[in-house]
Amino acid sequence: MIKTSLIEKMKNDLGINISSVLLPGQNVNMQRWAVVACDQYTSEPEYWKDVDSFVGESPSTLRLIFPEAYLESETEEEKTARINNINDNMTTYLNNNLLCEHNNSLILVERTFNSGHKRHGLMLSIDLDRYDFSKGSQSLIRATEGTIIDRLPPRIRIRENAQLELPHIMVLIDDANKTVIEPLVAKTDSLEKVYSFDLMKQSGSIKGWKVCEESLIEGVANALYKLVDKEDFKSRYNVNDDYGVLLFAVGDGNHSLATAKSCWENIKKTLSENELADHPARYALVEIVNVHDSGLVFEPIHRVVFNVNHEHLFDSFISFYKNQGCNVSIAYGSEKPATSGHAIKFVTEKGYGYMIVECPLYNIDVGTLQNFLDDYIKSNNQVGIDYVHGEDVTEKLGKQPGNIGFFLSNMNKNDLFKTVILDGALPRKTFSMGEASEKRFYLEARKIK
Repeated sequence: MIKTSLIEKMKNDLGINISSVLLPGQNVNMQRWAVVACDQYTSEPEYWKDVDSFVGESPSTLRLIFPEAYLESETEEEKTARINNINDNMTTYLNNNLLCEHNNSLILVERTFNSGHKRHGLMLSIDLDRYDFSKGSQSLIRATEGTIIDRLPPRIRIRENAQLELPHIMVLIDDANKTVIEPLVAKTDSLEKVYSFDLMKQSGSIKGWKVCEESLIEGVANALYKLVDKEDFKSRYNVNDDYGVLLFAVGDGNHSLATAKSCWENIKKTLSENELADHPARYALVEIVNVHDSGLVFEPIHRVVFNVNHEHLFDSFISFYKNQGCNVSIAYGSEKPATSGHAIKFVTEKGYGYMIVECPLYNIDVGTLQNFLDDYIKSNNQVGIDYVHGEDVTEKLGKQPGNIGFFLSNMNKNDLFKTVILDGALPRKTFSMGEASEKRFYLEARKIK
């Protein structure tokens, strides 16, 4: 039995809640239950059709989420029907006792990829009152990339009447000494294993262990206390008192967590002072991952632009940055040109090339490209964009007539926390934590009503 004082202290000091997590019962086929994050394979609806065929009539998180591949293609009527089905399925699963509640526990997750590499994480809930995604935020929990408010309304529609949340959110800690998660990994032989299975579509495998011993949870809490110590924080990042302590940086699922925050802010208006403290919607279930985990790989997120005239886009790019005092040019061919600035590789049906900006205004090439694309798409309504994981998919889509694919360089994950602390959120879709098949799969759940 874990002392109530420890649980309350973790809530108040660390912004975390371990009171409840739901897992499928023994009769659920776990391989059909667990489905990859809804914001993956957005330009490949055939992936989701294959998943639908594989799942069939089995209970599945597929029936509890809205794959974003359908966000643009479905009518408002179809979207409403899909959201209503999601809510109905949640009610059915709860009424049929498909989910078992685990109280005052962490779930230790081990994800094994096809390469054999492993990534570890901890499932817990974080306090949305300690999270602020606005620009310049100094909150304990922060976004790592810019939040696009226009992307929230469809997500809010899905969550606002939902009884459950199923997270694909991964939140990072900067634990160079490996004091929070790794000591639990060393003790898995003595922990209760709550699931172990191969993920669908050759996406590797996953295992989970229940962590409910007070001494182990206290060890996690003490290690996190060290990370939030103000003097230790200032020393680690060489900053002064003007900078607020950053404990949790949202790595994947920025917009999903922003959705949870927006829904909570609406709910708060209807609650009394007493109800605010422990309302389930105040918290969001996430997977905590150490940025120094050897299995955590930062991958660039590439761009594919659709229904575009290449020459018009190139001319617009040159004008956009020349007007801001930059030296800009376009070079054709697959060989990267020599430059001290940014050389952004592209592919079209005609072949490869580079958009070159000398003395760029932004630190990283994704900033140079994204700031232009945001402006360009605003002025050219027929043009679409998708954010793609993997060079092969970018190439395949970019070579199709009327498309152009952009390949971006990677970011050093060890620089993430200091960059967010000093500069604020990065341009959106700056990096991805692994390829699409390595993303978090929906598995654990939590009641939010």
